[in-house]
Amino acid sequence: MNAHSGKTAIVTGASTGIGRATAEALAKAGFRVFGTSRRAVEDEPRGVAMLTCDVTDDAAVLAIVSTVLSRTGRIDLLVNNAGIGLLGGAEESSISQIQALFDVNLFGVIRLTNAVLPLMRQRGQGRIVNISSVLGLIPAPYSAHYAATKHALEGYSESLDHETRAFNVRIALVEPAYTRSAFEQNTLAADSTLKDYEDARARARAVMKEATAIGDTPESVAAAVLLAATDEHPRRRYPAGKMARQVSVLRRLVPAKAFDKSLRKQMRLPV
Repeated sequence: MNAHSGKTAIVTGASTGIGRATAEALAKAGFRVFGTSRRAVEDEPRGVAMLTCDVTDDAAVLAIVSTVLSRTGRIDLLVNNAGIGLLGGAEESSISQIQALFDVNLFGVIRLTNAVLPLMRQRGQGRIVNISSVLGLIPAPYSAHYAATKHALEGYSESLDHETRAFNVRIALVEPAYTRSAFEQNTLAADSTLKDYEDARARARAVMKEATAIGDTPESVAAAVLLAATDEHPRRRYPAGKMARQVSVLRRLVPAKAFDKSLRKQMRLPV
């Protein structure tokens, strides 16, 4: 019998990209997987039961957890993957746009987590894997608000892991770099663009497009999620893919001034 047979997993944002690859990898590993998406999808991931859920809606989140629990009687794993991007100068976004970004990327995670934690605590076991980003580790010119959501997610996840360890519930972060997925299509433009940032913003978008085209595959990120979900001795962070591993090492070892210079060069900003 598969080691994970009988276990139940929820994967948010499972209709495309990293979420889809992760849901399929977990199903292949033996989990009974429920994926969520904001809208119903015709082309469902293989072996995955898809449910509609807006992670910014408290009632929808509670309904999804209730549905899964009624069908399986347990929730062993939650993968918080649903997210959106935002590209533009930091002062180019309205407060309402920034709040909407945080509502998905951070508060959506917290809503799902708060909904499943009581069940996991009562059973004395569970795993929550949050999809972060290397932008949760490093600065991100022209993605300042997106990076802020991921920096916040990192602090929340690491702090929560200390709280839940007593109940045998562990929290892990998976940190992809640029990934060949539809994420760029889910990246919003700033809602109050300024001419002063026009050229640099365009260069930042070009860098994102080029790096995404040659980035890691969603399947490589899914492999990191599967490891984070099943590791007997889970780590706090799992860099996903070659680029993410390189960035993680460089951030720790390279002097700040040199790292800053390299980042600006990569982003085609004046050094």
